[in-house]
Amino acid sequence: MPRLYLVTRADLPPGTQATQATHAALDFAVAHPDAFRDWHAESNTLVLVAARDEDALDRLCAKASAAGHRHVRFHEPDLGGALTAAALEPAAYRLLSHLPIALRGARGEVKP
Repeated sequence: MPRLYLVTRADLPPGTQATQATHAALDFAVAHPDAFRDWHAESNTLVLVAARDEDALDRLCAKASAAGHRHVRFHEPDLGGALTAAALEPAAYRLLSHLPIALRGARGEVKP
């Protein structure tokens, strides 16, 4: 099942992580409409993971570029243009398997 991967930064507050990941997802839809449409039609499944910090996220994006994966980086103007999130196509899953799910243990998390 193809998944669209959203990567945020674990060093950001939970609300900021969610917002930045959403920005990245929407930018991916605009930048890669065919890939987004295919993903949406096949599964519509999102995975939200977290890189440790901005440097780790930047390195991940560089690896995605080097491997030829479609992705977008999101830089937040309100945070001085810092890289805060990225969205990666389903084929990039191998680059992301080591990352933890984002927002685990965040205050206010509803546990099943």
